[in-house]
Amino acid sequence: MDKTGRCLHKDERIYSNRLTTYAKARLLGTTALQIDNDAPIFVDVDGETSSYEIALKELMEKKLPLIVERVLPNGDWELWSIDELVI
Repeated sequence: MDKTGRCLHKDERIYSNRLTTYAKARLLGTTALQIDNDAPIFVDVDGETSSYEIALKELMEKKLPLIVERVLPNGDWELWSIDELVI
């Protein structure tokens, strides 16, 4: 879907602040891949060896430095930081 519109301001947002299953899977996959490629880890690793488990812990503690972009049907889009979303 093309972004032909504009970025909506925080008070103009339409979508819910809930993290969708698709967005959660995308965030976890992206973060796990980055951890596998020696990206910095933002949580204490208490014996976790799986990059997926570490990514899940980062998500649950809302320490991911990623932004969720949601495109609306009219071409406008919204940007959500992880700490704004309900997981």
